[in-house]
Amino acid sequence: MYAIIETGGKQYCIEEGSQIRVEKLGAEAGTEVTLDNVLMLGGENLQIGAPRVENATVTAEVVDQFRGPKVLVFKRWRRNDSRKLRGHRQDYTTLKIKSINAGSAASAE
Repeated sequence: MYAIIETGGKQYCIEEGSQIRVEKLGAEAGTEVTLDNVLMLGGENLQIGAPRVENATVTAEVVDQFRGPKVLVFKRWRRNDSRKLRGHRQDYTTLKIKSINAGSAASAE
């Protein structure tokens, strides 16, 4: 069984046991997180949400909180002798998917 979830404004295709890197979540390493923004459930009985699948959740464990590589943003304006250099490091969370729950309403059909 696989699922498509949305977190941090991005969509991820996940399976049980897989690890994904998402935008930073406010949880510490070692805790469990429940993601309820499930857009699709795949497998034997396909369910597509409009926009979400009702009562479907994904349980994941927070493995790590880390920062990505530094990205340098350099701007220069011609004929003005002016320039600007800024750096940015994005915060990420690594999640290990423990289970995909279809919900009680989905199993009753």
